[in-house]
Amino acid sequence: MRHGKKINPLGRTAAHRKAMLSNMASSLITHKRINTTVAKAKSLQTYIEPLITKSKTDDTHNRRIVFSYLQDKEAVTELFREVAPKVGDRPGGYTRIIKTGFRLGDGADTAMIELVDFNETYTTAKPEKKTRRSRRGGSKKEEAGVKETEVKAEETAVEETPEVQEPEAVVEETPAAEETAEETKDQAADDATAEEENQPEA
Repeated sequence: MRHGKKINPLGRTAAHRKAMLSNMASSLITHKRINTTVAKAKSLQTYIEPLITKSKTDDTHNRRIVFSYLQDKEAVTELFREVAPKVGDRPGGYTRIIKTGFRLGDGADTAMIELVDFNETYTTAKPEKKTRRSRRGGSKKEEAGVKETEVKAEETAVEETPEVQEPEAVVEETPAAEETAEETKDQAADDATAEEENQPEA
């Protein structure tokens, strides 16, 4: 029985198991994704995630601790330079295990383990964070604000429009009317003289 045994021995001695997990962790950091069995992937997940958490604070002490686990300078450099900046905002869960079926030779349950932040399929379209807004009188205030802005816009439009001056009615003095009046006076005078001439002398 394996009551209380948290570590899966994976059918290996302790030294062999540590060396294998160290090599798998270095490969995962370098290639960002590896294929293995489900049992090894779960053991690797518990092995590498504390190391990634250590890499968030880049100092000599943390580098030495990580190197004692990995024993690979290139993997340590890759972890602190490339992996750590990408996982800086993530509070945990840096790896993902995806089952890929069964192995042909012995029927072992296989899986793919990968670093979450380096899979572009899932990380490109991140939803935007929406702030929560209360509804207490929010719609009424917004409507009042919209109405005030509309009234202000109308007032400014009225102020900006220049007053159009109506053209004054120009009354032209027509000389034809004066001429007709003079002609009528002349005709009246001529008629009067003609009547005087036509009257018989007494």
